[in-house]
Amino acid sequence: MDTSIIFPNLHITLDNVGKGFYIGSFCIAFYGVIIAIGMLIGVSFILKEAKRVGFNEDQFLDVCIITIIVGVIGARVYYVIFAWDYYKDNPISVFNIRQGGLAIYGGVLAGIACLYILSRYKKMPFLKTIDVAILGVVIGQIFGRWGNFFNREAFGQYTDGLFAMLLPKAAVRPSDLTGEMRANIVQVNGIDYVSVHPTFLYESIWNLGLLVIMLLTRKKKKFDGQTFFTYLIGYGAGRFWIEGLRTDQLKLWGTNLAVSQLLAAVFVVIGVGLFTYNYKNNRNN
Repeated sequence: MDTSIIFPNLHITLDNVGKGFYIGSFCIAFYGVIIAIGMLIGVSFILKEAKRVGFNEDQFLDVCIITIIVGVIGARVYYVIFAWDYYKDNPISVFNIRQGGLAIYGGVLAGIACLYILSRYKKMPFLKTIDVAILGVVIGQIFGRWGNFFNREAFGQYTDGLFAMLLPKAAVRPSDLTGEMRANIVQVNGIDYVSVHPTFLYESIWNLGLLVIMLLTRKKKKFDGQTFFTYLIGYGAGRFWIEGLRTDQLKLWGTNLAVSQLLAAVFVVIGVGLFTYNYKNNRNN
């Protein structure tokens, strides 16, 4: 199977882009390695930020470890729930995360709930705590999306625009191919490629920009929760747009609505509402 990934309009050709590497007979997926790197960098930054704002680093590390575990479980549960048509006939596959199937929004929701419970238990102010933690979440997302690049997944509909990405048709799951992609097959050296939006790249760059905004405003924030609410608005807006491009959307049961796109809109509305309320309340005080 051809393992090239091509960005023809950027004149970039990447040969031999594998999905992982072997140690003996055991394959280690780049997807997992990249997520692990993102988590480590994210946690390292969180601990530095926690110290800067007056938290105990050891206490915050405990919170990070528990929240990450719960977040991974939440990401898997979310995916399984909205892909139940597949898992109901393959129940054992629910526990095989090496096959893929982690939904970021599930991880974010589970992580927020877990952080709220832990902050109450440890008597840490929730909004101040999540303002620190959410910075690490964005860092993890910036890195994590590149795992989709190596897996040739989470891409968008057909495009021949500037950032168009050519993937070998044989390397893509048939369920992710659309009629428009099939109608616009590109042949390179006798190999069929589909030309798609690199939505992993869009989201990674969008999140990088969001992180910059959050970092620039965190030291001058007007109220606790401001950084978190900025994340809800910024990530929700970007995800709403990007999710609309993707071909592997998880749909709300019995509808044609992309559940993550719907949730993204809810995040924006909640974020704007909470930001506006707290801003006005702080100004009046």
